[in-house]
Amino acid sequence: MGAATDLNAVVSAQRLHIGFFGAVNSGKSSLVNALTGQELSIVSDTEGTTTDPVQKAMELLPLGPVVIIDTPGLDDATELGRLRIERTMQMLRKTDIAVIVTDAAGPDGETGRFIEKVRERGIPFLVVRNKCDLAESSAEGEAGGVLSVSAKTGQNLDVLKRRIAESVPTAKAEKRIVSDLLQKGDVVLLVTPIDESAPKGRLILPQQQTIRDILDVCGICITVQPDELAPSLRLLQTPPRMVICDSQVFGFVDAVVPEDIALTSFSILFARYRGNFEQLIRGARAIERLQDGDTVLISEGCTHRRQCGDIGTVKLPGWLQKGTGKELRFRFTSGGEFPEDLSGIDLVIHCGGCMLNASEMSGRLRACETGGMSVTNYGLAIAKLHGILERSLSVFRLGKKDVRRASAR
Repeated sequence: MGAATDLNAVVSAQRLHIGFFGAVNSGKSSLVNALTGQELSIVSDTEGTTTDPVQKAMELLPLGPVVIIDTPGLDDATELGRLRIERTMQMLRKTDIAVIVTDAAGPDGETGRFIEKVRERGIPFLVVRNKCDLAESSAEGEAGGVLSVSAKTGQNLDVLKRRIAESVPTAKAEKRIVSDLLQKGDVVLLVTPIDESAPKGRLILPQQQTIRDILDVCGICITVQPDELAPSLRLLQTPPRMVICDSQVFGFVDAVVPEDIALTSFSILFARYRGNFEQLIRGARAIERLQDGDTVLISEGCTHRRQCGDIGTVKLPGWLQKGTGKELRFRFTSGGEFPEDLSGIDLVIHCGGCMLNASEMSGRLRACETGGMSVTNYGLAIAKLHGILERSLSVFRLGKKDVRRASAR
């Protein structure tokens, strides 16, 4: 019971995402169902049965916690086929490993072109020939780099699982949210507003994950709302090692926290943790180059009910107009929506990406870089607009001992 609960508690953004792609009726959905031992997708002989991507978080041995993604056919010729294929390409952005399914000896033309796109993006992939029970296959089940399997009989499914596990990218040095800047016993003061936009009865994911990361190095967390910040600082016998705040109260917190105490935001921590930090910093500094009539895309990785004071659609546009003194145009996306074509956009401001996995966040940043668009995130943009960008970044230029020394002054 406890182990299952632990596995289910792993958020989707931290799971390995395995996407199944291929032509209509190549047997993707049947293969997904056979591989997982669950009826995740509807299976039918009718072409185009899978009309929207299907995602399922689950435990898949020997990989552990994963998200399985079943997608519409790459050659969907139905009236809505183009839109369905666009959704499939959106799923590719979040895919860590692609399983490309064909029911022929090799990929057809459309599938071959898709493989080139996967290869260009540097995504590990396997080519799988399904329905091998209908034709002779090699004893080992592989020929020309194509693995033959049968969703119907289960032939070589264990081999496929092993091949997927072997395709997991070599882990890079593990990134940390903030704990690499802390030592055991360090006090971190967290400022978390509880207002109309806060979820009822819980903290948002970046706050939860930051607290856990601090506790992992035996740090001490003190969590307060903005009005309790000044009294909390007075109560502490020695200054905290660092103050971390919600970006929307950056200006208020900056005015309260003494200059010799390190200050940053949850969103800036996630800019370093989930993205290309230097690219996002450059994007923040590009705000000062915006001109009248420029278009800013504000993108959120999650979907939620908009509030009257929503940070993405209300506060950020207001701060940008005021801070730049320019008449700007705005576009907004949320959830899995992110334009393939970024032409006409002068700056992208993205959320912290806590609900996106690393592959999707990297894909979005790469799309901006390829398109020549400056991109930053909420926290960095807000710090820039409040004139405190350099202060909010100084904590990352200090080693652990330097943070300790700065806080002790």
